[in-house]
Amino acid sequence: MDSVSLGLRRTRWRARLWSTTTRKVRYGSRAYAAGRTDLGREILVGGETSSSATSSSIGRVTRLVAEEGVTCEEVANAQLQQIHKLEPRLRSFMPNPLAGGASVSERVLEEARGLDRRLKSLTAAERRTRFPLAGVCLAVKDNICVKGWKATAGSMSLSDYVPPQDATVVEALKRKGCLVVGKTLCDEFGMGSTTESSASQGDGRAHAQGQEPWSTRNPWDVLRVPGGSSGGSAAAVSARQCTVALGTDTGGSVRQPASFCGVVGLKPTYGRVSRFGIIAYASSLDVPGCMGPTVSDCAAMLDHIAGQDPLDASSAATPLPPSLPAGYLHQATEGGEGARPLEGLRVGVVAQTMQEDGRLDDRVLGVMNDSLDKLRELGCVVEMVDVPTFDLGLPAYYITAASEASSNLSRYDGLRYPNKGGDSSQSKALDASLMEAISGNRGHLLGDEPLRRILMGTYTLSEGYGDALYKKAQVVRKKVQGDMLAQLGKHDVLLTPTAPTPAYRADDKSLLDPLQMYLGDVMTVNVNLAGFPAISVPAGLVDDQDGGGKLPVGVQFIGGPFEEAKILRVAHFFERSAKIDTVPPMCLES
Repeated sequence: MDSVSLGLRRTRWRARLWSTTTRKVRYGSRAYAAGRTDLGREILVGGETSSSATSSSIGRVTRLVAEEGVTCEEVANAQLQQIHKLEPRLRSFMPNPLAGGASVSERVLEEARGLDRRLKSLTAAERRTRFPLAGVCLAVKDNICVKGWKATAGSMSLSDYVPPQDATVVEALKRKGCLVVGKTLCDEFGMGSTTESSASQGDGRAHAQGQEPWSTRNPWDVLRVPGGSSGGSAAAVSARQCTVALGTDTGGSVRQPASFCGVVGLKPTYGRVSRFGIIAYASSLDVPGCMGPTVSDCAAMLDHIAGQDPLDASSAATPLPPSLPAGYLHQATEGGEGARPLEGLRVGVVAQTMQEDGRLDDRVLGVMNDSLDKLRELGCVVEMVDVPTFDLGLPAYYITAASEASSNLSRYDGLRYPNKGGDSSQSKALDASLMEAISGNRGHLLGDEPLRRILMGTYTLSEGYGDALYKKAQVVRKKVQGDMLAQLGKHDVLLTPTAPTPAYRADDKSLLDPLQMYLGDVMTVNVNLAGFPAISVPAGLVDDQDGGGKLPVGVQFIGGPFEEAKILRVAHFFERSAKIDTVPPMCLES
């Protein structure tokens, strides 16, 4: 093909891809690979119509930037177009996340152009060393601080808060070349399992104005929820509105939405990743987590965010794997050329999660049984194991989480973080006593679920009930950790379903009962109580009994303390064997 023909093809492709924008974009001088004109699809999902189980999105984007002459601005443009196309239906992202209503697109594209200029001044070797994630587009959960972007944690009490600096995890990824493309919706302060309790609605005052909350929908079926509380991040990754995303996991808030949306969700060991810059819910349980289309993507993220942080006293000094490139990604994916790459690895299936007692959906049970067969084909020794305190974890978790929340959320009194758009009741309250002012502000600015958990936590810590409730929950917590550790001493990993059901319908009336919603966390909360690492991996697609389509279901691999490399490796080869098509149909719509 001569240079004129190639130039005409490239021009036509650009006209098609960016016909919805009037912004002029400066492109690189090098032509994209001959024979491929749909660069937008290549950036989002690869050259195929569906994702390959071994196709890392981070690997694809960084290869395009490093080897194919694609600019970071072109990658950012593709992601922004995908966001623009799907946001009216999905609502993964916060509306108006920048102070003063500044344009997100202009901010992102300006940062991408700046990164392109820096890359141009470096040699190929320097680019690989200094910016190994160049062009990777990152979505960040709304309870994680990004300098210059609002961090509301889905609450009216923080609707005007703009952090002065990045969270450690955000700063680490930005330093390596990631571009933040948006803040994703979450349940208020991370308290929820559906991403429906966010107060964000335009200017963040849905409760006060009686509006329907700006809640996220599932890319596989917009009548269903994406899970929570990191549902916005999970939906954005699933719909390819970003390359990867950050979430937080307090009781399954990364893993459960990952299962509902058909993506991979990694919860590291408590202390493996810094919590600095995370808006706290329950400090002994909160962990920043990684979300991506594949296991390799989560491993690549962990390589750059793991490690001790002097700004976080709870971050661990436990040694990391060897420095890059021999990090988590290398350990997870190296070798395995044979048909049985996990030969001899012992997998313990938690018996309490496989009981046919009506708690586990039959479709999820079927996916679990298929998963056990796949693991045996990979060479694993699969055994049922007993964790006698498994069912006690849920009440112990909610007592612990609510108690810590009642303390952490006491700072949101409407005075330290004033709400500039509050109604007259706030100013009137300031004329009364200080306690009356704080009480009025908290009742006005906090949603139903945070208030419910503050009341629960205050009760469990009150005089006369602390010993009977909170201290007993800590005894159970220690027992849960001990029972799981005992089984992990005999097995390399433990296996459970990630959630007892596929994604709920948004109009499911049973979810109006908080206790029913809490029961959805039964598979995940024990991992947080113990502080262990776990990863949710798509394991199958089941029939949507209401809509006629398909819904993803995930399984959860649990490892011992700081054994992220082991669970990533098992998850990677399981993912490669399962070969699940994890791109929702709406993602490929033109």
